[in-house]
Amino acid sequence: MTMRWYAGSDHAGRELRQLLVAALRGLGDEVEDLGTNDKASVDYPDYGAAVGRAVAAAKGEALGLVVCGSGIGISIAANKVHGIRAALVHDTYTAEMARRHNDANVVAFGARVVGDGVAEAALRAFRDATFEGGRHGMRVDKLTALDRATD
Repeated sequence: MTMRWYAGSDHAGRELRQLLVAALRGLGDEVEDLGTNDKASVDYPDYGAAVGRAVAAAKGEALGLVVCGSGIGISIAANKVHGIRAALVHDTYTAEMARRHNDANVVAFGARVVGDGVAEAALRAFRDATFEGGRHGMRVDKLTALDRATD
């Protein structure tokens, strides 16, 4: 199944983001790459928020990919956007569970934390997993309620 993605990173995550965008395109997915596209220092909140806003605007029709040095800052930025559930993942297990149990719609990586091969395998696990619902649905509903409580 072809999927739609938005991707973004700061300068530290640029190379890993480009590798992962190419992997998604190789699977036939549509990816809008929001940058950054050079080595100059930029601020990760700008790119995390841009991906979060694009995914939220797509209303369930797109996923997001964000990368910074550790993955922490850019995932926090994406999570500030209403409706976004960004998960910082380190391997295939955390990536799969992020989708299956948490219905995450943005996956985050730390370029200085995970290697290219691990990141690519984790991205594929995230992409291919589906939300299980059931008891997990009730928990995701509680997460959504927290979004509304802070608006």
